[in-house]
Amino acid sequence: MDFSAQYQQKLTDAASLAARVENGWTIGMDAALAQAPGFAEALAARAAKNEVSGVWVHTLLDVYPFAFYLDESLSGKLNGMSWFSGGGARKAVNAGFADLIPGYYRDMPGHIRRAWDYDAVVLAASPMDKHGYFSLSCTSSYSEAMLDKTGRVYIEVNRELPRAVCGTQVHISRVDAIIENDHSLPVLPTAAPDALSTTIGGYIAELIPDGACIQLGIGAIPDAVGAALKTKHDLGIHTEMFTDSMVELIECGAVNNSKKQIHRYQSVTTFAYGSQRIYDYIDDNPGIAILPVDYVNDPAVICRNDNMISINAALEVDLFGQVCAESVGTKHMSGTGGQVDYVRGACQSKGGKSFIAFSSTAKGDTINKIKPVLTPGAIVTTSKNDVDYIVTEYGVAHLRGESLASRARQLIAIAHPNFRDELRFEAKKRGMLI
Repeated sequence: MDFSAQYQQKLTDAASLAARVENGWTIGMDAALAQAPGFAEALAARAAKNEVSGVWVHTLLDVYPFAFYLDESLSGKLNGMSWFSGGGARKAVNAGFADLIPGYYRDMPGHIRRAWDYDAVVLAASPMDKHGYFSLSCTSSYSEAMLDKTGRVYIEVNRELPRAVCGTQVHISRVDAIIENDHSLPVLPTAAPDALSTTIGGYIAELIPDGACIQLGIGAIPDAVGAALKTKHDLGIHTEMFTDSMVELIECGAVNNSKKQIHRYQSVTTFAYGSQRIYDYIDDNPGIAILPVDYVNDPAVICRNDNMISINAALEVDLFGQVCAESVGTKHMSGTGGQVDYVRGACQSKGGKSFIAFSSTAKGDTINKIKPVLTPGAIVTTSKNDVDYIVTEYGVAHLRGESLASRARQLIAIAHPNFRDELRFEAKKRGMLI
């Protein structure tokens, strides 16, 4: 087959591709860098001119300034549906002109195959190779599920996207239309290390043995953990999101993936997002496998690696050990994502540990994050039955298998000193301290 000729036959521009969208369509995109900003901009322009209505676009972790999350005047014409929110989706959901789908990240491909049909799926990809394949680059996530449930496949080619050789590929024979949109990739600003994050990172690193397999989230504390792990040996990576700190651990020799029980000598992830350094590392690198999330985040898969370590964040925790990581009261912030997937996978692993880490206070020590009970309306992300370790700058609490009284005492001990007396009073009032 002459794949170049097929490419030219299917090549169009963003405005022409957006013109194919009909009223009432549901359009699918995947996470982060798999999203197609050129197509989305052209479609928003049509909606602004009242040329289309009732269209919904599904995203996960929006990293581009999509108009359907920023411009309320498009509501009813072009709306966003978030599976896990970035900054734009967060504001739109709270403002009432976008919707969201709760769920564990690992379950999303199953939800799609069971309940959703897409009129079109639009995916960003690196340029076609000589065999007619487009690499979906930094993301596998739930792309394959969407491709199984769509009538049309549109590809937005960006030459800046790296080519992932061990990731999802789409052959041109499956593609209905192609547009080209070369642009610099969005980057995730790195959080500057501070004394608090460094302290928390040090506590966690002390409990991670050589040869462990790690999952890190994003932010100052996971970055601090990564920095503290540079003196370790033979670490492995099996993670939801591939981050800058992981590249640093690989390049300094702390990570070589030699002790993993599955995917030995490969770092496994379902998507990558961070700096240009990450994108350069992924390009043509067989040492990183970017695989579908229903495999990568399956606790039954995660736990196959011994000494699995998961490190995630929280907005608040109560004295029962319930973890809220996705809302402030009823205010939507993000989503469940893969936190529970990795908490459970790590705890089921031989020698595994799960850490929920956060600073003990917010807003200049005026807001306590360890509370007698969660803020009314706060969403429980990780249940009291799943939680393992809680870490703040004041120490480590090990809750798994512990009584309510033990949990309360340990959590009070790692709360900010300004709030410990209040927490003791509330715990005694509720009969928790025996």
